[in-house]
Amino acid sequence: MSTTRPVPDEIPLHAGAELAAIARLLADTTRATFCLALIDGRDWTPTELARHAGVALSTATGHLNAMVAGGLLTQERHGRHRYVRLADPQIAELIETLAAAAPPLPSPTARTLSADNRRRALAHGRTCYDHLAGRLGVAVAEAMTERDLVDWQHGLRLTPAGEQSLAELEIEVAAGTQRPALRSCLDWTERRPHLAGTIAAALCDHALERGWLKRIGSTRAVAVTPVGCEVFGEWLGLTEQVLRPGGV
Repeated sequence: MSTTRPVPDEIPLHAGAELAAIARLLADTTRATFCLALIDGRDWTPTELARHAGVALSTATGHLNAMVAGGLLTQERHGRHRYVRLADPQIAELIETLAAAAPPLPSPTARTLSADNRRRALAHGRTCYDHLAGRLGVAVAEAMTERDLVDWQHGLRLTPAGEQSLAELEIEVAAGTQRPALRSCLDWTERRPHLAGTIAAALCDHALERGWLKRIGSTRAVAVTPVGCEVFGEWLGLTEQVLRPGGV
């Protein structure tokens, strides 16, 4: 009897080559550093990324050209200026998931008090492309689960109670996109899932517009405002200790 197993029909033979191509693009410290910077959802110039990664502009340009050609990034030109960003939200979620799956390394000692404060702020609450991440994002995901607003048992989805809850908060979810409405994204710092997808993006955008959250400086860190504490406390039962542990 033959023990050879057929290749499953649902896995294209070229899929392995495509996966290997993405892996090669990410298997470089400079490129990975670029991806982690671009996960904030903003457009960056090659000069900004070169400075951020501590490499020469010519080196950064070579890496960015390869990443654009490989489909990880898209670019736009405005006159003499070139801007790059992650190709789509799924790429951002892939980067966050890979970062969370990496073996934990000792946390580097912050050189200054401000650097330590930035690190702590990012760990507490930040945007992952266009949705909420960090301890804050995980807390929201867990609270929505406990209150039966999302269901993980039959594929992650918004429950009828969740739909009503978002409607009461006047959160409008974009329709007609190919992006999943809701999916889990393994949090880089917490190593537990937060929520991603169009619903999570709509929630984060709404919270920023209504002033429940505020951005901290030019980073992707966010803090909960006093009015946000009231909303998240009433809606999800989150305490101020969870929402604003440092009194930001």
